[in-house]
Amino acid sequence: MNPRHYVDLKETHRNLQPTYYFMINCLLYSRMETGLVSNQDFYDEDVNVYLAHLLHSFINPEYVEQSKKFLSKYDTDVFRRLVHSSDARLKYLIYKTNADFLLVSIGIFDNPMAEAAHRARLQPSEEAYVGRGKTYYHFAYSYAQQVHRKNQGVAEVLEKLSVGFDKYLRILSHMRGEYLDLVKRLSQGEVYHLERSVNEASQQELLRVKQDELLELYSAWKLSPSLETEESLERVVGEIRQINPSFKFELPRS
Repeated sequence: MNPRHYVDLKETHRNLQPTYYFMINCLLYSRMETGLVSNQDFYDEDVNVYLAHLLHSFINPEYVEQSKKFLSKYDTDVFRRLVHSSDARLKYLIYKTNADFLLVSIGIFDNPMAEAAHRARLQPSEEAYVGRGKTYYHFAYSYAQQVHRKNQGVAEVLEKLSVGFDKYLRILSHMRGEYLDLVKRLSQGEVYHLERSVNEASQQELLRVKQDELLELYSAWKLSPSLETEESLERVVGEIRQINPSFKFELPRS
């Protein structure tokens, strides 16, 4: 069956329907059932559309495969990849992709927020997840204003996701338990290989970035040798060796 279509078994006609309809219906029901209805704190029907499309995208293997090059498992890797970049679109894509995957992985797959609605305070680990998601969406919002100058609707949605990250986590967590129940369908081995695949892809992308940085520094050193450039080269070589311990590099000595 085409993964972009589904059959609603509750209906008698059993016609094929776009999977997006399934996602948006489950999302809206989850909002009502959690009491976190649309437009409660601010207008956010546009967020419903964004989240439904995001969840629908995860059905497409091509989307997941293309997203791998922007993903990093740790904050330090994300910031390290961006520190030397001046490309606003690249920064936007990295922050947005990591924010999206964090939201879906916690809300739909990992579900550490399952009991959050029943407690007065979040646990420290949950606060860290929420803080990280808010930060990523906030940076994505900032760069979206530069990238989507003629379509500020995208930036507005990202800002709302940043402000209400914990709320949308609760909605997706409820959706996962009541309508998707994906974790029970994936074995521990499948989840392990999925996480390992994403981590390996991000490490290879980080290695490529560091190799490019090394080449730029080496070219600069050849044109104008300096102690500062040598120290930068040593730092980058050390970072590359953390990813690939067999890597060797030495400056030529006269």
